[in-house]
Amino acid sequence: MVSSSSLFSTTLLSAPNSLLSHRSPRIQSPPASLLLRKNPRCRRVSMALSAQPSSPALEKSVEMGEEMISLNVVGENDLLIVGPGVLGRMVAEQWQQEHPGCQIYGQTMTADHHDELMKVGINPSIRGTKFTHKLPYVIFCAPPSRTADYPDDVRLAASNWSGEGGFLFTSSTALYDCSDNGICDENTPVVPLGRSPQTDLLLNAEDAVLEVGGCVIRLADRGAHVYWLRKGTVESRPDHIVNLIHYEDAASLSVAILKKMLRGRVFLGSDNHPLSRQDLMDAVIQSGKFTEKFLGFTGTDGPLGKRLYNWKTRAEVGWDPKYPSFRQFLGLTD
Repeated sequence: MVSSSSLFSTTLLSAPNSLLSHRSPRIQSPPASLLLRKNPRCRRVSMALSAQPSSPALEKSVEMGEEMISLNVVGENDLLIVGPGVLGRMVAEQWQQEHPGCQIYGQTMTADHHDELMKVGINPSIRGTKFTHKLPYVIFCAPPSRTADYPDDVRLAASNWSGEGGFLFTSSTALYDCSDNGICDENTPVVPLGRSPQTDLLLNAEDAVLEVGGCVIRLADRGAHVYWLRKGTVESRPDHIVNLIHYEDAASLSVAILKKMLRGRVFLGSDNHPLSRQDLMDAVIQSGKFTEKFLGFTGTDGPLGKRLYNWKTRAEVGWDPKYPSFRQFLGLTD
């Protein structure tokens, strides 16, 4: 199997541990102490606490029962990533390339992967940790799992945003109210509140972002073709339309939106090449890049999908994907 293939997006609701799943409450164990070096290449726009030359740029303390990060300096392009998983780390990599020398902070549910984050230039802390000084750029790309109050987590992230730069929340195209394989775009209505607890979480989180002037990006889905290969036989209907976006493209679109410094906007992230579940798996088999054998879909009923097109987002943000379609990603012609 080609390991990078799992970075391409497919159906959210068909994959295990989906973005809309619910897990146990978060663990609040503190990570090891953080010591970051100052970087003179990044112009500083606000100062916090007079620091000696040998002092670290970041110190941790506990005040009133809360973890607090004291920033000696804040750069004009410093970024906080809440949920630095696959997407968040790719955002960090692209952001570092475009803004060399600036600090990137990452908040996680546990300290399990903090060593990995530090190796890729992300300064980690436990989610919920507050900063003494707010940051100009914040992206929230953590799923609504392992938390008792997802919208409140979003509000907490927004409390660390200075109101400058940009604040972006990564949501899901599952919110668009279409289940007949019809055409959808940025203007398609979303499902109403009360349709399901899972979509309510995302709708309420989006509202929390828009209330403070942040932006939302509803991303097409990721990873189901790997799951389907592992299962071999899937009890889902094969004609359900899915919409795709590669993780690299989701990251580059997120970075482009942050750089625009827009306020209160909702965007759509998709490759504009919707295809059925069956067509997707046919392409996987045709590529010859996978060793697992897929036997097929056996479902005959259930809701259909939607055909997403984000021409408006592309025009406004000035963005095009690196991988125009899933087939091209696999090295096939459309």
